[in-house]
Amino acid sequence: MSFLQILWFILIGVLFSGFFFLDGFDFGVGMAVKALAHNEPERDQVVRTIGPVWDGNEVWLITAGGAMFASFPYWYATLFSGYYLILLLILVGLIIRGVSFEFRAKCAPYQKHIWDNAMAIGSVMATFLFGVMFISMIKGMPIDAKGNISASFFDYFNWFSIVGGIALTLLCYLHGLNYITIKTKGVISDRAQNYAQALYWVLYVGEVVFALLLIFQTDFMRVHPIATLVCLALIVGFSVAAHVATFTNKQGMALTCSGLTLISLVALIFCGLFPRVMISSISSKYDLLIHSASSSNYTLIVMTVATCILVPCVLAYTIWAYWIFRKRISMPRIGEVK
Repeated sequence: MSFLQILWFILIGVLFSGFFFLDGFDFGVGMAVKALAHNEPERDQVVRTIGPVWDGNEVWLITAGGAMFASFPYWYATLFSGYYLILLLILVGLIIRGVSFEFRAKCAPYQKHIWDNAMAIGSVMATFLFGVMFISMIKGMPIDAKGNISASFFDYFNWFSIVGGIALTLLCYLHGLNYITIKTKGVISDRAQNYAQALYWVLYVGEVVFALLLIFQTDFMRVHPIATLVCLALIVGFSVAAHVATFTNKQGMALTCSGLTLISLVALIFCGLFPRVMISSISSKYDLLIHSASSSNYTLIVMTVATCILVPCVLAYTIWAYWIFRKRISMPRIGEVK
C-alpha cells in the first residue's frame, strides 16, 4: 500500500464522520418532529432549527460517495451493486425527507401532518438502513473472486445488522435532541433535554449488545484488538460524557460528545476494516484490499491536490453558515408568516 492509498482510505472515513456528525442531528431533528413536538407551533420550531443547514449537511454524503468512486472504484462497484436495493431505499428516505421541508412550507395548514410524517419516516428509514448497510458489511458479505456480491435477505438483515441499525437510529435521535436543546428556547428545549436524559440509559444497553455482537460476529478483535477496544471505549465514554452534560446543563458539551460518539463508531468500522475495504464471508482471499481496490497513483495525486484547494473553502462556508444561523429558535408567534 502506498501513502496516498492509505490517505484516501482515511479521508473517506473523515467524510463519513462529517456526514454523521452534521446530518446525524438532522436525522434526529426529523424524528423529533413527531417524537418530541406535541403541536404545530412546536413542530414549526423544531423544523426551523435545521431549515437553513440540512441540505448543506448532506453534501458530506455526496462527497464521500464521489471520493469513493474516484479513489476506490472497485470498492464503489462492489458496494453499490451489492447494496443496490438498500441504497435505493436510503435514497427514497432522503428524498421523502428532503421534499417534506418544501411541501410543508407551501401546503395548507391541515396538510402539514402529512409532511411531518414524511419527514419522520424518511429520517428513520435512512438512518436505520445506513446502520444495516455498514454493520452487515463489517460482518462479511458473500463476495466472490470477481468482487460480486450474491447475498440473501439474511445476509443484509441479521441480528447484528438490525441491532446496529437500531443503535445508529437511537444515536442520531439523541444527537438531534442535544441539537434541539441548544438551538431552541422554552418548553421544547427543556423537553428535549429531559428525553435525552432518559434515553441514554436505553442507549447503554444497546451499546453493550452491539459490542458483544461485534466481538463474536466479526474478526475485529483478532485483527485489530487494541484499536477495536479503544474505539469501543470511546463510544461508551463519549456517550457517558454526553449523558452527564445533559444533567449539568452543558448543552454544547452534550452536542459535541454525542457527535463524537458517532465519529467513534465510524472510526471503529474503518479501523476494523483496515487494510480491507470489503470483507468476504466466503473466503478471506476474496476480501477487497486497499491496495488492489484503489485508482492509479496519478489519479490519487490529482485528487489530493484538488482536495487541498477545495476542502478549506467548503469548511469555511460551513462554519460561516452555522455562525450566521447561530441564534436560538423561539416558539412562532400566532399569525407569524413561516
